[in-house]
Amino acid sequence: MRIVFAGSPAAAVPSLEALARSTHEIVAVITREDSPQGRRGTITPTPVAARAEELGLPVIRANRLSGDVADEVIGLRVDLGVIVAYGGLVREPLLSAPRLGWINLHFSLLPRWRGAAPVQHSIIAGDDVTGATVFQLVPELDAGDILATMSTPLGKHRTSGSLLEELSESGAELLVRVVDDLASGSARAKPQVGEVTYAPKLSLADGEIDWTRPAQVVHDLIRGLTPEPGSFTTVDGARLKVLEAAIAHDSPPLAPGEFELRVKSVLVGTGSAPLELLSVHPAGRKAMDAGSWWRGRPARGEVSAS
Repeated sequence: MRIVFAGSPAAAVPSLEALARSTHEIVAVITREDSPQGRRGTITPTPVAARAEELGLPVIRANRLSGDVADEVIGLRVDLGVIVAYGGLVREPLLSAPRLGWINLHFSLLPRWRGAAPVQHSIIAGDDVTGATVFQLVPELDAGDILATMSTPLGKHRTSGSLLEELSESGAELLVRVVDDLASGSARAKPQVGEVTYAPKLSLADGEIDWTRPAQVVHDLIRGLTPEPGSFTTVDGARLKVLEAAIAHDSPPLAPGEFELRVKSVLVGTGSAPLELLSVHPAGRKAMDAGSWWRGRPARGEVSAS
């Protein structure tokens, strides 16, 4: 089939590569426009744009699929549109332009966690299982009929970064199987069933740690927001980003937000068991292990998060 692919971040690259290796033809890749990245604001292409150009595929850079961009894509007369974390909506008339419409690879078990940040929200919520879904795109957000799913145990230690990397690889295989089934006419779609929950985009403010919450809840927040947008607390009047932590089940309790060094371990009190900080990123400095941060603090004596 003739396919147009829309995607932007690194999580979409495995799907692009898998389709490029398939028997189908990618006639164009749509991705968001180059944007400033890093402290120096260097104008940088999306990971999908960079990989598409390495593969010799035509690239359309656009932050909105409307106007001339929509007309250009409609003019390609493709059989199928495939979207993986593009970062924009597909509306009519583009939505119904491909012969078989559009399909979307989404990193959750729909209808749970419709929206922009499904992996982060699944970890923050303490889900036991998650996965990926390939579904038919419709005007309503992530509400189309399901063509295929795969699931994986979430566990209690993975971060959203490591989980998304895993799902992007296994989801790419799932996606190609669906595309093959659509080409052969054997694909079968079924309506979404179950409770609908939503996963809106997370902001920096969502990462502020409330140390009065139970240890597991705080730990899930830290894992769910790593690497982006990150969880943080305020210590000695400065923001401290928490990169990695573990629940110190056997340690005596501490008051919520109270820090203490015990046998080289930096512990913080929560509403239940303390958390051990393993890796942190102090403001204006590089990421480091928590012990190095603690020893290098300018302040001395008792300290609590604020």
